[in-house]
Amino acid sequence: MITYTKRDIVRRVADQLDEPMVQTEPWVDAVLVALRETMMDADPTCRIELRDFGVFEVKKTKAKPRARNPRTNEEIYVPAHRKTHFKPSKLLKQFLKQPLEEEDLEEMEG
Repeated sequence: MITYTKRDIVRRVADQLDEPMVQTEPWVDAVLVALRETMMDADPTCRIELRDFGVFEVKKTKAKPRARNPRTNEEIYVPAHRKTHFKPSKLLKQFLKQPLEEEDLEEMEG
């Protein structure tokens, strides 16, 4: 599996805009910080909709008074908290639903 870092995204944006990475990095940083702060400021939920990409949501979870630790089988209390959820756009979902080529499947298995 390939892992992409923020630096890889900055490089890709720099290539698309035909600008040096030094100039595009603050813009990418600013967008990521704005997304993160918007999600952290959610009181208690929020929805960030980015057309042709997807929707980020902060959702509330219910408290679970009788959850079970699978390792020890001990019953524990899990308080209500918030979680993030990402729903891809139709465009992204259609692309991801395309069947993989036979060669791609062999690479993944081997």
